[in-house]
Amino acid sequence: MKIYDISRTISPEIAVWPGDQKFESRLMLKIADGSSVNLSSILLSTHTGTHADAPYHYLADGADITELPLEKYIGPALVVELPASADHIKIEHVKDLNLSKIKRILFKTKSSQLADSVWTDDIVYLGAETTEFLGKKGIQLVGMDGPSMDPVKSKTMDTHKMLARYGIVNLENLLLKDVPAGEYELIALPLKLKGLDASPVRAVLLEKNAAV
Repeated sequence: MKIYDISRTISPEIAVWPGDQKFESRLMLKIADGSSVNLSSILLSTHTGTHADAPYHYLADGADITELPLEKYIGPALVVELPASADHIKIEHVKDLNLSKIKRILFKTKSSQLADSVWTDDIVYLGAETTEFLGKKGIQLVGMDGPSMDPVKSKTMDTHKMLARYGIVNLENLLLKDVPAGEYELIALPLKLKGLDASPVRAVLLEKNAAV
């Protein structure tokens, strides 16, 4: 069974949202200094690398990351590859897909070609019409390889809010560069961070069959 690691590597070099907390780590205890163990502390944004948003991120009274159903982050998922020319995910990219048995969909775009250390405002975002279409199809999880479901300059977070209205959870900053389009088994659990707006995840895909 092949396992695809679709998580960005968290290191001091990883790109973060402009103005966000950069990743820092400190070795508090060192075997080299006579301690019995190495022991580290970390400082990071909850949106560092591959992560899951909670509604509390964009709604004042939204659910925190511990309140989201874990079953939505585990199960069959469809990887859909978009043309490199796509600037956002349009209805034409999804309307002909057979989603009758699909509850989780991951979009592979040009963003997966970016190195972990590279930030760009030119991300592929999820269009409103497409979001509504997926919601009406009963999709439970949408994953993207960019840092946001909305355009970077958005102040209203319309796509995030529409996903929440349909009960759809999200994954952002996935790394799908080496993953062929097709059906897989997804595992991408957020940490149990009480009261917080998001969590890093270690996301993997287990190979099931050939590309669609």
